[in-house]
Amino acid sequence: MKLPELPDLPVRGVLDRIVETLAERETAVLVAPPGTGKTTLVPLALAAGTAGRVLVAEPRRLAARAAAGRMAALLGESVGETVGYSVRGERRVGRATRVEVVTSGLLVRRLQGDPELAGVDVVVLDECHERHLDADLLLALLLDARAGLRPDLRVLATSATVAAERLSVLLGGDRAAPVVQVQGRTHPVEMTYVPSLPRERVEAQVARATRAALAGTDGDVLVFLPGAAEIRRTTALLADVDGVDIVPLHGRLSAAGQDTALRPGARRRVVLSTAVAESSLTVPGVRAVVDSGLARVPRIDRGRGLSGLATVRVSAAVADQRAGRAGREAAGWVWRCWPEYEHGTLPAYPEPEIRTADLTRLALELACWGTADGHGLAWWDAPPPGGLAAGRDVLRALGAVNGDGDVTERGRRIARIGLHPRLARALLDGAAEVGARAAAEVVTVLDDDTLISGVDLTAGLRVLRRERPARWRREVERLARLVETSDGVDDPAFVVALAHPERLARRRGPGSASYLMVGGTAVTLPPGSGIGDAEWLAVGVATRDPGRSDGWIRLAAVADEQLARRAASSLLTTVDEVDWIDEDVVARRVERLGVIMLSEKPIRDPDRESLGAAVRRGLTSIGLVVLRWDSDAIALRQRLGFLHRTLGAPWPPVDDESLLAAADIWLGPELAAARRRVDLERIDAGQALRRLLPWPDAARMDELAPERLEVPSGSRPRLDYSTDPPVLAVKVQEVFGWTDAPRLAQGRVPIVLHLLSPARRPVAVTADLASFWRTGWPRVRADLRGRYPKHAWPEDPATVPAHRGTARNAGRG
Repeated sequence: MKLPELPDLPVRGVLDRIVETLAERETAVLVAPPGTGKTTLVPLALAAGTAGRVLVAEPRRLAARAAAGRMAALLGESVGETVGYSVRGERRVGRATRVEVVTSGLLVRRLQGDPELAGVDVVVLDECHERHLDADLLLALLLDARAGLRPDLRVLATSATVAAERLSVLLGGDRAAPVVQVQGRTHPVEMTYVPSLPRERVEAQVARATRAALAGTDGDVLVFLPGAAEIRRTTALLADVDGVDIVPLHGRLSAAGQDTALRPGARRRVVLSTAVAESSLTVPGVRAVVDSGLARVPRIDRGRGLSGLATVRVSAAVADQRAGRAGREAAGWVWRCWPEYEHGTLPAYPEPEIRTADLTRLALELACWGTADGHGLAWWDAPPPGGLAAGRDVLRALGAVNGDGDVTERGRRIARIGLHPRLARALLDGAAEVGARAAAEVVTVLDDDTLISGVDLTAGLRVLRRERPARWRREVERLARLVETSDGVDDPAFVVALAHPERLARRRGPGSASYLMVGGTAVTLPPGSGIGDAEWLAVGVATRDPGRSDGWIRLAAVADEQLARRAASSLLTTVDEVDWIDEDVVARRVERLGVIMLSEKPIRDPDRESLGAAVRRGLTSIGLVVLRWDSDAIALRQRLGFLHRTLGAPWPPVDDESLLAAADIWLGPELAAARRRVDLERIDAGQALRRLLPWPDAARMDELAPERLEVPSGSRPRLDYSTDPPVLAVKVQEVFGWTDAPRLAQGRVPIVLHLLSPARRPVAVTADLASFWRTGWPRVRADLRGRYPKHAWPEDPATVPAHRGTARNAGRG
């Protein structure tokens, strides 16, 4: 293959070096910023230096088509001759094709079918820095193939960022792969920060910045937005701008629409783009960039069973790549839609998809490769074990892997379809019920919900069938060819339920917009959904806004209970339940679909063990306070608690947790007979507690922790064991003659005396009575003599007998 005169792009000067390095070392890393020509010039140079085919793996279909078109134009040919491309549902290659651009996911499938990649000499992994899930998996599988079947396969990884050290080590193993760096030609870029106004939506903020860019600059304006919905809304906000074409650019556009955005226009343009224009595409004529600072990335909420795309802040590296688009051809301007002080808080690099995305498809590809857990592969970032295990659980439910995680024949068929395994299962099983084309129509929409507007899937399908957009029609035809056709009743809800049985949902109340999904997540129909008053829904797409516990239904079809039972039969359970419900034991046979109760019937004679367990749960839910606790029972519990804290075993713990755990022991007979709250309320807690007394030690309980204690006056006041140490409250005259108070628990614990006045008001607190008589009594005595002159308040309490009354003639001094 002979190269033509190539454009003067920065990478041209190192093409020979790249070819020679790869020939010598077989792996290499090319670091070059966007616009340097790495995507188009490097593959052509590699093809000119080898006899085999060069495969270029791009993360997106749009980038694959654009790269192939640009290379073919450089050769003066049409796509499909020397340069071709293959993306899902479309292939333009010929026998003479030397450079084939493919998506990363498609190359994974090709590698699964032919691990040797027969006829391929070089694989170029483009835009590795974007860290897409398929690209990370492809890198791991290619390295594994090189380690075994194809040690001669050459691999070049390209990146727009300088963080290439890890990539170099991965590719080179013990000997790091060479890194070739190319500097881009950049022009000065002037930066303006545009904070949002109060309650201003991102589309309004971006439209405001775009108007400023149009007024202050020449040339086209490239605007970065997170998704197609925001592009549509921003287009509407800019509809009144004269003399400017508003052009969308995103991966869901038709090929013609994408080509329009990638060609210079006759008039000035505003190109509203998703992340596809960050690095792997060149949009000509751009002099200004407006950056929303947002991107749409895959996320899974495993706790709620919701997965999809989440809107996140971009990383600093991505923000720099976007800004660089403004300075490719001349001096440029950038409007960033966030405050300048927030820029320093951006994450350095994008979060790898493998850490946050649904890993079901990855788990299936690993099972097909023969390593269900991914061990033995060289990963940039290894898949999280929890996410991988969750993916395998889904695959087992679909019959795609067996109990050991090995792929089944059904799993291989699911993998070959090239969709998420849930959608592939819906296509395969749905075709047998509703027909191949009807199943393919629904699955295509589930895979790309931007094809329709609104929530009502059935209404959206009617519009698609009437208008027959090319993108939808081609994918439907492709999928229908993959499955056997049969006659059936067109039922979109059934196909949705096959893909997402856990998202079948039943209304939570008459007229309510809230639904409970089989998986346990609550979701809400947005106002004006058009679905009507449906009891059951098959939810195809649901999302959750930050801070909300419930999700929003974005796409659904009306279903019914019969359909739910049929589509999600594996989630049907019938169990006998004996439980504590509304303060009563309820025994019933319950049929559920996931968490949704379908029916219940009372059980007349439940087994005693289940009854007892239900009553114990009831006691735990209400608490021990439900029992009958009189003052004696409370005092007994406090004394036992004191002995356990002081002496330990064999004195039992009597805190709530311990008593509930031992309920069968001390509440045994009463608990066994209880069926309702009122039965628990009748139980004498004091009598029951005595079953916990340890024998023979219990015979010494009154000695170790007496309920009452005799004082010198002859009174027997009650000890208070609710505090540590225990308290004895007694009138001060009643302890005259005591030089020291008795100690409890074999002399281990002193008593705290609360000494009271004749009116039983506290006058002193002491645990050292002898010290109190010496130092504290004179002050207390003076106060008491003034307040209670009829009582005897001797200087030396030992000279007056302890007494309960006034003792008028005793020790008056």
